[in-house]
Amino acid sequence: MLRIALPSWLLILQSFVPAVLCQEAKSPIPERVLFLGNSITLHAPAPNIGWEGNWGMAASAIDKDFVHVLLQKWKESCGQTPKAMVKNIAEFERKLGDYAIEEQLKEELAFNADVIILAIGENATVPKSDQEKIAFSEAMDRLLEALKRNEEAAIYVRSQFWPDEVKDALMKSATEKAGCVWVDLERIGTDPKNAASAERHFEHAGVAGHPGDKGMQAIADKIWRAVELQNK
Repeated sequence: MLRIALPSWLLILQSFVPAVLCQEAKSPIPERVLFLGNSITLHAPAPNIGWEGNWGMAASAIDKDFVHVLLQKWKESCGQTPKAMVKNIAEFERKLGDYAIEEQLKEELAFNADVIILAIGENATVPKSDQEKIAFSEAMDRLLEALKRNEEAAIYVRSQFWPDEVKDALMKSATEKAGCVWVDLERIGTDPKNAASAERHFEHAGVAGHPGDKGMQAIADKIWRAVELQNK
């Protein structure tokens, strides 16, 4: 994962739909969906590393990243797209306990999303000592507690694209303790075919190692399956 300074970038999709269950839909259509993640979710243009997009690195186009693939699935499910907010919170991964959640996520919390997709972990240092593991877990607890302000929100937390047993286990435990839904990406990030380097050339190895269109589709499919299972 790239360790570069990132501003907090926000993308708001302006379409709106009431929260209804269409006759043939497999899941309720939420009014608002909040995506919180890192560069896999949203990365601003960074020409110095060969990245020109303003969406999930390193999808070939905005409609190919997992965020927009998921929104398309909701549209296909009921013919309309929910309003969405997308933010890069890589700073949380790097600061953990020092990240001012209420201040940094003021707009996102006020968005009052019906569905929240949390896609983080890759930038965080692997905790080794018991103290570091406790600090990691407590940071996750605080974040999930803040996101649960809307008691009706369905929160999905996915495992890392590049799996790590320690971090994934801690995130899973925090997710389940908070009563949220854990989405196991299994080992899709270890398959070279899911990396952007399998689809096109990037000079920067960090960019090339991000999910390409196939990897983004795989991430979206895993999350969507979890959404379907929750709404059966």
